[in-house]
Amino acid sequence: MLKAEHDLSFLRMNQRPAKPATMGITEVRGPFYNTFGPAHLDDYLVAAAPFVDWVKIPAPSVILLPPEVQRKYIDVCHAHDVEAGAGGAIEWVVTRGAEAVERYFEAIKAIGYDVVEVSAGMLAIPDGDFVRLVRRAKATGLKVKAEVGIQFGAGGTSSEGELERAGSLPVNWAIKRAVTALDAGADYIVLESEGVTESVTTWRTDVPAAFVAELGLERIVFEAADPSVYAWYIKTFGPEVNLFIDQSQAIHLESLRSGVWGTSDLWGRIVTYKTEPGEK
Repeated sequence: MLKAEHDLSFLRMNQRPAKPATMGITEVRGPFYNTFGPAHLDDYLVAAAPFVDWVKIPAPSVILLPPEVQRKYIDVCHAHDVEAGAGGAIEWVVTRGAEAVERYFEAIKAIGYDVVEVSAGMLAIPDGDFVRLVRRAKATGLKVKAEVGIQFGAGGTSSEGELERAGSLPVNWAIKRAVTALDAGADYIVLESEGVTESVTTWRTDVPAAFVAELGLERIVFEAADPSVYAWYIKTFGPEVNLFIDQSQAIHLESLRSGVWGTSDLWGRIVTYKTEPGEK
């Protein structure tokens, strides 16, 4: 008679990187489209924390929620070995003036965030000013994500028609801005999904390919809030691609990364050869 197994650890699967991960990062969205409190986040992370590296508090929530409430979310994240990130609120803060920018970064650091985002998708901002914002963000000592993209007006939940009328930007311009942001101290580049895989009639798969070719996979986080999108990224770049998704999708995404599940075109095809994730 076979001895009964008390767990499923004997099943071999693709292993995720140990935290803090530098590749295969999963970032999930915090309260914004779905309003929920710290207790809900705690309950969520009881199940999802092994598969989540960062929780992003979106920009409007960073601006609207009192600091003591934000600290509660952050404390929950830290209790589950998850890092907390402040979304791209700087995009609105910069319209309040230079003094507001200084006070904002000081506040983000004091509240207790681990990661801060610099974005400018809704702004016609000079490249030099974008770089200065990245440098100021880096001075906080936090991890810095610099968001770039090819779609003017991205990030405001604009309609497909509005974005199409606004037109897209050259890919080489976006890559150049990403390179200057990395040179200024950004730890990661976030590729905005609008104009690439979101609010478009045809996906611009050439855009992420060009970014990876120029910057390398490990420095980029891809926005992919639709299952078909993150499935494409994994199919194209492998399970160690860095992805930003909706919080509801963490276990589904991990089932693809680990190779234990998938659609018919992915079933049994997501595999790794290395002993340790990130090993050369």
